[in-house]
Amino acid sequence: MNTTMRAAVLDAPATIRIAEVGKPEPGLGELRIRLEGCGVCASNVEPWEGQPWSSFPGEPGGMGHESWGMVDAVGEGVEELAIGDRVAALSGRSYAEYDIARADMAVKLPRELAGQPVPGEPIGCAMNIFRRSDVRAGQTVAIVGIGFLGAILCRLATDAGARVVAISRRESSLALARSYGAAETVPMHDHGAIIGRVMELTEGRGCERVIEAVGKQWPLDLGGELVAEGGRLVIAGYHQDGPRQVSMQMWNWKGIDVVNAHERDPAVQMRGLREAIGAVSSGRLDPAALYTHRYPLERLGEALAATRDKPDGFVKALVLFP
Repeated sequence: MNTTMRAAVLDAPATIRIAEVGKPEPGLGELRIRLEGCGVCASNVEPWEGQPWSSFPGEPGGMGHESWGMVDAVGEGVEELAIGDRVAALSGRSYAEYDIARADMAVKLPRELAGQPVPGEPIGCAMNIFRRSDVRAGQTVAIVGIGFLGAILCRLATDAGARVVAISRRESSLALARSYGAAETVPMHDHGAIIGRVMELTEGRGCERVIEAVGKQWPLDLGGELVAEGGRLVIAGYHQDGPRQVSMQMWNWKGIDVVNAHERDPAVQMRGLREAIGAVSSGRLDPAALYTHRYPLERLGEALAATRDKPDGFVKALVLFP
């Protein structure tokens, strides 16, 4: 029986080595998953490039957290899942052929998803962000930044009866937003022109809900300008590259709610994952068109570079295992 596996190791900034390492063994209440694939998250880019607090080398498989695959071993006390079950999981070392997950942090995939890629974690993240956004029928919702997350939020908000205004840099992203239900699209080039167009669309009121899904300073500034008095600004972008400044004068004057929609409670994360799998398996949500680029593990560096640079037509990369 093979006791080793291939795993990606971040040896230095933007330097990934594929290493042969020991295959992990599940402990009490844990599963080992033979991975079919792992999504590449935009939050991986800054750690891959190196941050002042980074240390090297990273752990084998590190950064990968959007996994799915087949259970191939279970630890003591696991009863709800079994060897041979196909699952999506919340784990943290999935840029490798195998990963360990707690049994209560994995969800069995239904037959409807057989043969399909299922990076459940980012879809679950979108479900949780949408719940925190409290979108209601008849509202105008601006979504700043249309990538994987922004496109899914377009679909969810539109299905809830809201009018979605999608704001993004690339024309391909705006076309994607329209295909996922956005009623209006605005190119993200000129700060004043964007504000003017959104105010025109809302008769000067602004948007009841604004979801910032980029994770940079300017989109956060823009979101504050676009939200209506008494509205809600939802921070869905992952701001991990340094501190931010905000216009508290404007936020106070408008009396807005500001929601940081990143969840850290495992129970809430799992709620989102279950809702995601239910939405995709039922056909309510179809993310297939969002998986635009696929790479083997040996080309993880290319996948991360594409996630950073976003060539035209890029939405999300998957790392797939044979």
